[in-house]
Amino acid sequence: MLSYFRWVLFFVALLVTVMAGGLYLGNVLLSESGPLDKTKTVVIPRGAGPATMAKLLQDEGVIEHAKLFRVALLIDPSPKPIKAGEYEVPAHISMQSLVELLQSGKVVQRRLTVPEGATTAEILELVRKTDALSGEITLDVKEGDLLPETYFYSREDTRDGLLSRMKEAMDKTLDQAWRSRAPGLPLVTRREALILASMIEKETAIASERAKVASVFINRLRRHMRLDSDPTVIYGLTGGKSPLNRELTRADLQSNTPYNTYMFVGLPPGPICSPGRASIVAATNPARERLYFFVSDGQGGHVFSANMMEHNRNVERWRQIVRERGELPTPAPSPGAPISPPSPLPPPPASPAPSR
Repeated sequence: MLSYFRWVLFFVALLVTVMAGGLYLGNVLLSESGPLDKTKTVVIPRGAGPATMAKLLQDEGVIEHAKLFRVALLIDPSPKPIKAGEYEVPAHISMQSLVELLQSGKVVQRRLTVPEGATTAEILELVRKTDALSGEITLDVKEGDLLPETYFYSREDTRDGLLSRMKEAMDKTLDQAWRSRAPGLPLVTRREALILASMIEKETAIASERAKVASVFINRLRRHMRLDSDPTVIYGLTGGKSPLNRELTRADLQSNTPYNTYMFVGLPPGPICSPGRASIVAATNPARERLYFFVSDGQGGHVFSANMMEHNRNVERWRQIVRERGELPTPAPSPGAPISPPSPLPPPPASPAPSR
């Protein structure tokens, strides 16, 4: 009888030793460095089971033994589901760390930068060509609906979803700017502020000039002057679907489109691009200066003036620079120097247009 118990104890001890050795060996295999020699992006597809994932990881060179990966999932002391997505897998990642990474859901964050001043057609094409996004564009998006900035997204996020975020960002930005607008602006609705912001965006890319450009347009609106803005004419000709790729002509400036601010007084009927935050802020809080004209300074910026005499001097300087460079001048420096004499300054109205 004593001999029998000794044999039982022996086998129990042997079994414990084997199990302990197996656990030790398994722990070593799970924690040792993997075969991946450099960081790699791996996509775990939706609905993939352990066997599919193990084969994929082995084929990608992340692990050596597919079965060991499945074992690692089985013996995980706190098992969590592996989340589908695109992962950046570090070089020589261990099996244990790999499982933790795939359970964390920390997928690769991609980013898409929408440039300020892009038209809706250009933004839609940019989103359409972003191959990591999924689905077709079905969202109805109008000019000026989308806020230009950098957006982060994950692989397989939908195109409509990303565009919805851009639209929400524009709505929020425009609401905030409209609520904090300067008093007495000749703008009745926040849409008018958006239209003005789109013009400012197209007129200058220099941060320090935006409020001054806004001041010129606001002052002209108050005095019922034509805005004489080249970018609005261009939008009327192209619809924002493509660049004009040439200089404006005299015929262009006499074109009968509602966006021709050389022909019609007031704002155009809609935005001409997607303005950035800075231009929206400038439209609702313009510089408090009596400026009515601006023209290129020949160095990438503009010079501003309060009356026609100053403006004519600035235009002549600009023409001199153009002549010295051997360039042909555009028909009309914008705004305030059209081919025909600019609209005169009428007396200011008795009270500014209501702002609400």
